Amino acid sequence: MASSSLCRPEADPRNPLPQVILGSATGTMIEWYDFYIFGSLTAVLAPKFYPPGDDTFALIAYLATFAVGFLVRPFGALFFGRIGDLVGRRIAFIITLTIMGGSTAAIGILPTFKTAGWFSPVALILIRILQGLALGGEYGGAAVYVAEHVEDRKRGFYTSFIQITATLGFFASLMAIVLTQQSMSPARFQDWGWRLPFLLSLVLVCISLYIRIRMKESPIFRQIKSAGMHSTKPLTDAFTQWPNLKQVLISLFGATSGQGVVWYTGQFYALFYLQTILRVNPRTANILVAVALLFAMPFYTVFGALSDRIGRKKLMMAALLLSALAYIPIYKQMQHAAGNNVVSVTSVKDRVTGALRLTPLTTAPDGKLVPANAAVNANQPLLVFLVFLQVILGCMIYGPIAAYLVEAFPAKVRYTSVSLPYHVGNGVFGGLLPLIGLSLCAGTGNIYAGLYYPITVCAFTFVVGSLLLKETHGTLIWQEIAKPAESISNG
Repeated sequence: MASSSLCRPEADPRNPLPQVILGSATGTMIEWYDFYIFGSLTAVLAPKFYPPGDDTFALIAYLATFAVGFLVRPFGALFFGRIGDLVGRRIAFIITLTIMGGSTAAIGILPTFKTAGWFSPVALILIRILQGLALGGEYGGAAVYVAEHVEDRKRGFYTSFIQITATLGFFASLMAIVLTQQSMSPARFQDWGWRLPFLLSLVLVCISLYIRIRMKESPIFRQIKSAGMHSTKPLTDAFTQWPNLKQVLISLFGATSGQGVVWYTGQFYALFYLQTILRVNPRTANILVAVALLFAMPFYTVFGALSDRIGRKKLMMAALLLSALAYIPIYKQMQHAAGNNVVSVTSVKDRVTGALRLTPLTTAPDGKLVPANAAVNANQPLLVFLVFLQVILGCMIYGPIAAYLVEAFPAKVRYTSVSLPYHVGNGVFGGLLPLIGLSLCAGTGNIYAGLYYPITVCAFTFVVGSLLLKETHGTLIWQEIAKPAESISNG
């Protein structure tokens, strides 16, 4: 049994806990805001950064540019994870915040294709690569930094504030767009107003950087480094030694892959489904999802705190099982709430780009399938509630997962080990969800076929996690600095 001093570290007056959480959470929220603002403005920006005259090509090229940010996230996790375990947690996420903020502001001043030709899309792709790399290094640093400051018994509660940031960043990106659109005419927004949400990021980043630069290194990392216990080869130690690699694989296939699809289903796929399948007005759909997110956000801390009492694994496995069972009933209710009786979709493949164009269909009085009308009389409160239910499932698994990942790995390779399974699970398994969902709906004509992918991943992750995932909520990570401290005092 560890002593209370190990389970409950004394507060560092140079690094008060509110500042630790605020600096970590606000910086991470800004990075998610930066990342999602790009995707939220797809319809507006696609024609501006790619050759005019072929809107389909422009859309596909823009979405591919968006996807690049997901694909490079695991590489950012490895690169900045190594810095975090070798040099320090604090310096790593100061760098990631600076890169992300500068990259997002650069989009706000980037010339369009009409002005700069092919320089514009090439520069945009490079910016997206930088954003993805930075985001890949940010989350692990923030989660580990907070976890290594707080007492063992409340780690789920405190790290859940980091979990809120992804949803808060998505919410902020939707609100920034809606408020900017409402403050000016549609023509002005199309002309130059779209740049404002990107430029706003620079102000937010400067505030967060000011907080982060004043923060000190995590006490656990300071201790293991001063005692010579930190890793000098984090990548080698994390991924070539079987016990740690095994834990990385179990964390990926028994936790983060399912968490990624649950989180992306409740937010991105729900938004896609409202706009593309149910034909809800895009602006209205953004507001509906934003309201659901706003009501659900406090539940990240509720489930994080609950995991401190009953365990991380129970909540995460319950969320996976409930998601697998509930998705189709929830989406059938969404179809009913839209009020335009969409029963199927048809697709046409563009001969040039290969892109799929979906047309929602309804049943005419003569029994034939015809294009569905827009959902102008949708039951909006019910749609908000149904999206809210999906986000709650995300809260149930996402709230405890940061604490689980931190507790699953030793301090000397914690930053690297946490970051990789998280970003593969979210960037690959979760990031592929919209594309796979679109393809399944288009290929089958079934408006619910896109759910087969998240249901399958949830079921697989539930089985692996139930069998192999170890409960970690009793882990005392502060014991890791006990041996170095004892050896120093004995010496």
